[in-house]
Amino acid sequence: MSAVSNPTPRPGLMALDDALSQLLAQASPLAGTETVPTLDADGRVLAQDVVSELQVPPQDNSSMDGYAVRSADVTSSGAIFKVTQRIPAGHHGQTLHAGEAARIFTGAPIPPGADAVVMQEHVTTLPQADADAVAQIQLSSQPSKGQWIRCSGEDVLRGSTVLQQGQRLNPASLGLAASIGLAKLQVVRKPRIALFSTGDELVMPGDVLPVDMKPGAIYNSNRFFLRTLLQRLGCEVTDMGIVPDRFDLTVAALQTVAEDHDLILTSGGVSVGEEDHVKPAVQSLGKLDMWQIAMKPGKPFAYGQVQKGIRSTHFVGLPGNPVSSFVTFLLLVRPFLLKLQGVPYTEPPSCAMPVHFDLPQADRRREFLRVRRNAKGGLDLYPNQSSGVLTSAVWADGLIDHPAGKTLRQGDIVKYLSLSDLLS
Repeated sequence: MSAVSNPTPRPGLMALDDALSQLLAQASPLAGTETVPTLDADGRVLAQDVVSELQVPPQDNSSMDGYAVRSADVTSSGAIFKVTQRIPAGHHGQTLHAGEAARIFTGAPIPPGADAVVMQEHVTTLPQADADAVAQIQLSSQPSKGQWIRCSGEDVLRGSTVLQQGQRLNPASLGLAASIGLAKLQVVRKPRIALFSTGDELVMPGDVLPVDMKPGAIYNSNRFFLRTLLQRLGCEVTDMGIVPDRFDLTVAALQTVAEDHDLILTSGGVSVGEEDHVKPAVQSLGKLDMWQIAMKPGKPFAYGQVQKGIRSTHFVGLPGNPVSSFVTFLLLVRPFLLKLQGVPYTEPPSCAMPVHFDLPQADRRREFLRVRRNAKGGLDLYPNQSSGVLTSAVWADGLIDHPAGKTLRQGDIVKYLSLSDLLS
């Protein structure tokens, strides 16, 4: 693997890790909680530990359809037992005596005296002398003590913490909460996010037909994926639409939402051009740091605060190019929003995979290349890695976290980040 002669980022560019560290330092967990039905808590963040008041399972029970026996009664295969009771799930049996077996079904409590279950495939029902005779079975195997028995508390012990404060709930954790009887959960309130786009070139799908688009106009794609990403992260979104490229209207939009939102998120307008009014508007109402991040795509990024009375609201300005906006959201805004909800930061899961392409041109910045896994166990590269090509993000199933100043050749091992993890 070769390198270019000068892999050092241009002066003034901030390393992505430093930008993330500075951003997370500004995020304090939100005050305020709410109680929601467990059925509706997917994606929410627990505000307190969940402690079980019972054992799961509550009693020893059968993990198979079969016959409960006393293992001490079986000295060899071929043992014969009388079937004296039948125990479906949800019912309790009677004490099992020597030489007796209980017909038992998956999930049914083990009757007193029994200590093993023989699966029905290892049992033969013997012919009965008459219809009133007690049924008998013969075993074709010799069970060990505890065989096919799920012990009380083997899943959850009474008094144990099963879910922790700051944990983001998923379908499995909701099932676990339900298994200990919780119909409601205490969660962190949803972050309130104000979202708007800037740019006179933007139009909304449905407002103007493609054939009627003016020269230079583009549809506002960023609004759609940013709003969806925010909602996936459990945020309550106020969609402010498109703000025209005017300083006074930008200031008015910021003032409108500053008082009752936790974060103002914009895309576009954070550059230094004459028509980029977000920067001076935020500075007039609070403070703004313009970060030029050494990453590709996604160099321009802004963080600041908008003041309204005694309240200070976070501000994040994303780049306008759609892939830049998409990637910077995943790598910077997503962990910021999770920390606001009390979720500790952890690096995104990654794995080492080989590339099945060449990348002869190295870049001065750390790159996040849109790639897709192939049937041969490697990664294919989307041919156009431009920050404006949103089709690359749809086609890809992951990103390569590629260091600055490095080329790639077929078979080189890279750090692969799954988009399914970053989008969860």
